[in-house]
Amino acid sequence: MTPQELSKTTYGLIGRPLGHSKSKAFFTALFAENHSRESYDNFELQALTPEALYSLVLINPCLRGFNVTAPYKEEIMPYLDSVDTNAAHVGAVNTVKIERDSTGRVTALRGFNTDVEGFRESVRPMVEKAAAKGALVLGTGGASKAVVEALTQLGVDVIRVSRSKNSDRIITYGGISADLVKTHPLIINATPIGTFPAVGNCPPFPYELLDESNLCHDLVYNPAETEFMKRCSARGAEVKNGLEMLHRQALASLELWRRK
Repeated sequence: MTPQELSKTTYGLIGRPLGHSKSKAFFTALFAENHSRESYDNFELQALTPEALYSLVLINPCLRGFNVTAPYKEEIMPYLDSVDTNAAHVGAVNTVKIERDSTGRVTALRGFNTDVEGFRESVRPMVEKAAAKGALVLGTGGASKAVVEALTQLGVDVIRVSRSKNSDRIITYGGISADLVKTHPLIINATPIGTFPAVGNCPPFPYELLDESNLCHDLVYNPAETEFMKRCSARGAEVKNGLEMLHRQALASLELWRRK
């Protein structure tokens, strides 16, 4: 983009609710540090409909792209003109690029999933450190699908954990055994449980089965230390929150938006 285009360019975030998100603060600080006149805003949508999406891009003619968070990462896909390979594999989109012609008319909405790259690079050091290349991924929503894709790209055997069993690769929390935790030492919380303001909540994982050989990654980043992380570290496990993933996926989104 030219300096003139960047000075008028806005990006944003859609989802509901957005009060916990740090995306706007991250981008605002980044643009200020780089002396860029680009901006980033939150667009909280009570429902994702064609009308809501059309109004968003029509009322904001300088909007060139937006991130997508819960609960719309999967819902938005039918409204897009194309999706990239990661988004297609995952079945969820977290980044949309708005293409416009010289008059500002929208010509295409293109979907991407930068969560895969963001999580893959954030968890890579843990994967390299783990004694066994297996992971238990808590949750089955859009975020967990990106986590599974990223871990698969890193050669990790994944078993997903949910409150109800509905496939061979999904078990319930009650089905987690000591042997399974040992062969799948990476424990990933890909649910929103524990996000501010419900900071005292955590997934119903059998934390007593953990020890110092486990490495536990929470996608939640607000608060910085979640209840999940506290319970894992109390058993000697290494822990990490989702802030690095947030930053990595955000930078990957920005690169896509700026690309001609």
